[in-house]
Amino acid sequence: MGVPRVYCDCEVCQEARESGENRRYRSSLRIEDKAFGHTWIDCGPDWGKQVEAAGQRFPDRILITHAHFDHIGGLVEWADACRWLGRKGEAHAPSEVIEEILNRFPWLGGQITFHPLDEGLTIGDWTVHAWKVCHGKNGYSYAFRFDHRVTGKAWAYCSDAIALTEEQLKPLYGLDLLILGTSFYEEPYEFSTRSLYDVKEALELIKDLRPIRTCFTHMSHDIDLRRNYGLPEQVWFARTGMQIEV
Repeated sequence: MGVPRVYCDCEVCQEARESGENRRYRSSLRIEDKAFGHTWIDCGPDWGKQVEAAGQRFPDRILITHAHFDHIGGLVEWADACRWLGRKGEAHAPSEVIEEILNRFPWLGGQITFHPLDEGLTIGDWTVHAWKVCHGKNGYSYAFRFDHRVTGKAWAYCSDAIALTEEQLKPLYGLDLLILGTSFYEEPYEFSTRSLYDVKEALELIKDLRPIRTCFTHMSHDIDLRRNYGLPEQVWFARTGMQIEV
């Protein structure tokens, strides 16, 4: 839903309206690299505002983790930009994600070319590997791992996941940076009704994964960035517009 939630008068949502420290758009990430060009991960309904804030007009490509509205709602706006500019958008996603998107918005294929990401992707010196992860009650999502063929640097984006199996965890080892979705600090609801790790669970998870740095994203209005949660060194919460160098 982002923060503030339109219906909510909680302290975090009120602060987000007034001073904006807790204002959070739907989760997305922009990759800035000479070889990658302007590449985005996910295209939610806030994507237009995010592109404006980044000082951009048109991405070279967008990678899509799954077909939930908070991750694809901005594709309509991107398709409109493609139409007006006379350019074809380039999107990459696993085949089943592409099928879901085009079942809902069949006309998007007229403006955006969707490329299956099932066998991975190479852009410049980076290789991209996508794999399916458990999204709890919300079904499935995909995570992306990026490996640099020259420097050996590796990072991963896993925004929507919970209860990952050992097989699903394997690509999350050996990372310089892990970006992981955590909705609550401690989620109070029945486990079977949940769809993301909470912060306390994620902190236990990274003790085993041992990434050099970790950033928590996809946060709900439960997380108040004005508070000190005592996070370990090299672990932090994402903030709107923040930049991380790999």
